[in-house]
Amino acid sequence: MAKNGDQIIIKKYANRRLYNTGTSTYVTLEDLAEMVKKGEEFTVQDAKSGEDLTHSVLTQIIFEQESKTGNTLLPISFLRQLITYYGDQMQMVVPSFLEHSMKAFGQQQTEMREQIGKAFGDAPLAKNLQMPMQLMEEQVKRNTEMFHQAMQMFSPFMTPPSAAEEKKTESKDIDELKAQLKALQTKLDSL
Repeated sequence: MAKNGDQIIIKKYANRRLYNTGTSTYVTLEDLAEMVKKGEEFTVQDAKSGEDLTHSVLTQIIFEQESKTGNTLLPISFLRQLITYYGDQMQMVVPSFLEHSMKAFGQQQTEMREQIGKAFGDAPLAKNLQMPMQLMEEQVKRNTEMFHQAMQMFSPFMTPPSAAEEKKTESKDIDELKAQLKALQTKLDSL
């Protein structure tokens, strides 16, 4: 059977090759990344044991995308903070928080794209960076606030971060976003 409902089954063999049972073809991680971008649901299973390997394969795709494009989506401060939650009592909360945050971000994405399109228009990117930066800063602030609220729900005795600590974290995140936008501007200018 090629599909499980609407979900395609990808078999991973011992030689690390991936086989799409929906199309009866071998695929690469890049092919799977394109399937994700198109919204195609799939599950990766070990060909021999049937074990679900979807999580590790998606993580591998993210790793490859982060290392090959040079345009990272995951700031170093975020990665460091994420690592600190492994083995922590909050480890169980973080996945659902991240899932809800990404869902909210996805819902706001259309609005952000429209505003960025209006801000950029036909003018050069450098002249119109202020509006997108404000949008990103607002999104970072909203996500940080949601994260702190979620943490307080599960740890009511936790002292909230001081305004200085929040400002420092937001400042680092904003600085990283600015650096990423500057790198993007440099690439666009070179084109």
